[in-house]
Amino acid sequence: MAIRHTRRRFSFIKPRWKLTGSLLFSPFELRGMRLRNRVVVSPMCQYSAQAGQPVDWHQVHYGSLAVGGSGLVMVEATAVEARGRISHGDLGLWSDDHIAAHARLVELIRDGGAVPAIQLAHAGRKGSVHRPWDGGLPIDDGNALAGEAPWQCVAPSALALGEAWPMPTQLSVDAIAEMCRAWASAARRALAAGYEMIEIHGAHGYLLHQFLSPLMNQRSDEYGGARPERMRFALEIAAAVRSEWPDDKPLSFRVSAVDGDEGGWSLDDTVVLSAELKDQGIDIIACSSGGAVSSPVIDSLRRRPAFQVPFAERVRQNAGLPSMAVGLIIDPEEAEAILRDDRADLIALGRELLDDSRWPLHAAIALEGDDGYRHWPKQYGWSLLRRADWMRRYRDGEFDPQSQPARTA
Repeated sequence: MAIRHTRRRFSFIKPRWKLTGSLLFSPFELRGMRLRNRVVVSPMCQYSAQAGQPVDWHQVHYGSLAVGGSGLVMVEATAVEARGRISHGDLGLWSDDHIAAHARLVELIRDGGAVPAIQLAHAGRKGSVHRPWDGGLPIDDGNALAGEAPWQCVAPSALALGEAWPMPTQLSVDAIAEMCRAWASAARRALAAGYEMIEIHGAHGYLLHQFLSPLMNQRSDEYGGARPERMRFALEIAAAVRSEWPDDKPLSFRVSAVDGDEGGWSLDDTVVLSAELKDQGIDIIACSSGGAVSSPVIDSLRRRPAFQVPFAERVRQNAGLPSMAVGLIIDPEEAEAILRDDRADLIALGRELLDDSRWPLHAAIALEGDDGYRHWPKQYGWSLLRRADWMRRYRDGEFDPQSQPARTA
């Protein structure tokens, strides 16, 4: 189906929640964190870091998303070690040298009225590739850009992603223990930078997902085989991160709720994992999908608006903890209905916010009419509310604008 541009679509929506207020723009609390609304900026890689450090682009990007009205701004996948990057342009927190630049991002997000969060990640066998606009294929000695040499990737099993991909090194049990320490150290640095929430990236075919899925994990030791063994690494990572993360700050875990390939990770598996993650101190599950081996082949992964919401609904109903819905949620009325129907607790947006970083502000007007301007930054809202009042009175025939004296401010 055709997707019309956000603002053009919003302009024809009659506000339904003006009298009661919308759920989308109601506060949300998790442990000691309080969000001004239920809109979350999904972590979206910008592939623009330098040696793992955020640069000016990140400051403008995340600052604008905060001012745009989202409640929680999640900084993109940030590698817990250098070989855990997807590309040379990925952010990192594998060194204390990264803390100061992340602290500046935190300050900008907070100044914009949003809560700063960060996704910690490890690419596993999907690392050491070119940026997507440079092709996204594995780096080798023949195609490496200046100063951007390839590195050896790791995985639960020595299985290459595809014919064009190099063979990863299988992690030993000792290396897995060291990996847990790397995640814990990155969490400590995230806390030092001032982030209020961490999301652990366990989706999209990256390292934690590689351990979870039988399509990518063919180990025969305590980290492979049956589901409990395949879940062991994810649960240990969650425990390691929680050990460095204060009790008053929440943790999220992003899952690929289904692989989308025959014989892969299933929604039933996700419900079981989510319940066990809760026991390790995880507070909310972000429900995405896919990324294991091939393109999605099951109908539940055919891309269409809100196609992943049923995953968030199932986790919320059966795993005993809140869920975050994500995936082609583009209409504010649809986002509101997801919340009112108890299908999810938070609404995460990705590309829609790249198209319009002020989607939340426009959605507030769509859902609450002129009352929605109370959700805008005061530097904008006071003036726009006056304009809306002037236009209302003009439409109601209260005065002829040509008879009004000119104003200079």
